[in-house]
Amino acid sequence: MADAYAYRVRTPEGRIVQGTMEADGEGAVATRLRAQGFIPVQITKEKKVSTKTELHILPQRVKLKDLAIFSRQFATMISSGLSLLRTLNILSEQTENSLLAKTIAEIRDDVEKGSSLSGSMSKHPKVFNNLFVAMVRAGETGGQLDTVLMRVADNFEADYRLRQKVKSAMTYPIVVAGIAALLVTIMLLFVVPTFAGMFEGLGGTLPLPTKILLTLSQQAKFLVPGFIVFAIVGTIVYKRARKASADARLRTDQFKLKIPIFGDLFQKVAVSRFTRTLALLLRAGVPVLQALDIVADSTGNEVLARAAHDVKESVRSGETMASPLAKHEVFPPMVVQMIAVGEDTGALDAMLDKISDFYDQEVESTTEQLTSLIEPIMIAVLGGIVGAMVIALYMPMFKIFDLIK
Repeated sequence: MADAYAYRVRTPEGRIVQGTMEADGEGAVATRLRAQGFIPVQITKEKKVSTKTELHILPQRVKLKDLAIFSRQFATMISSGLSLLRTLNILSEQTENSLLAKTIAEIRDDVEKGSSLSGSMSKHPKVFNNLFVAMVRAGETGGQLDTVLMRVADNFEADYRLRQKVKSAMTYPIVVAGIAALLVTIMLLFVVPTFAGMFEGLGGTLPLPTKILLTLSQQAKFLVPGFIVFAIVGTIVYKRARKASADARLRTDQFKLKIPIFGDLFQKVAVSRFTRTLALLLRAGVPVLQALDIVADSTGNEVLARAAHDVKESVRSGETMASPLAKHEVFPPMVVQMIAVGEDTGALDAMLDKISDFYDQEVESTTEQLTSLIEPIMIAVLGGIVGAMVIALYMPMFKIFDLIK
């Protein structure tokens, strides 16, 4: 394992700069600094633990936003004339996500030993997916690494905005449903039993709604833990099934696309991501068949992944991309026709971008409509549940005086 070294160097402008670096020895640090255009003044081994060392209870992961920031910073530095090694060194030290920072440092070491940037990134599939590696490889081949990285950053940022819009539409109903479940649980476990003792002392026959509520209260101590266990086990089984079986992913994704109200939103997001990713790869010069493979892996929806594989087979046999897409209901006729026009005019990437932009606007409009529609409905549902329980509790009160007599 490499050790951490603190260094002080003189820049070509004559300024003194200090920092830290992980390497196998002081000689390696000096060699790396000279390669970056610095003159080493002092190099000492650090005794303290690096500030990047953190304690993580859950496995750490690199989020889409982290990759977008990394791509844009990388592109900016490369276009400004900084060398690749110097850029990677700076990014490894200033990146906040410790897993990404560690990965960048390892890539820097590989590049310093003579590996290509894309080849080094391909060794870290949990951080850099096939899409990222293919784009970097295309940028290296065409000598346009900064331009390609800027496009990748634009793509990731657009995808991130799209996900945030969907989350904003889903957050409100989930929060309200959680509050409703919490209120019901509190009333069943703590409030209703208090009234139950009072009803028993009064005697008489209780109304049917009150009887049902009392029965639910008696069973709540078993139902609530059982529901929590069922939810946890169900989530684990669902995730493992999706990971292990393509058929399970296909069935669940088909179900998601048919969910009332939200299914239309999921479809628009999926089509937007599919067309944007394919346009990005084609514009960068990635071969069509390889681009379709990457789209199938990165789309996040098995329905669209199957469609991408069908398109690949069609292109392999010399046919168009539009014809197999027409067989998949997830692609509206407008999308199929626009792709066909793009193929005929030789501007497929531009047409795919237009489709993506259109559906991005559709997602934004749909989320706003959903928010305005769901808000009053959820308030009414929450008020109805709590109101029904309160009425069921107070219905026997109307007979109290008769029972006292």
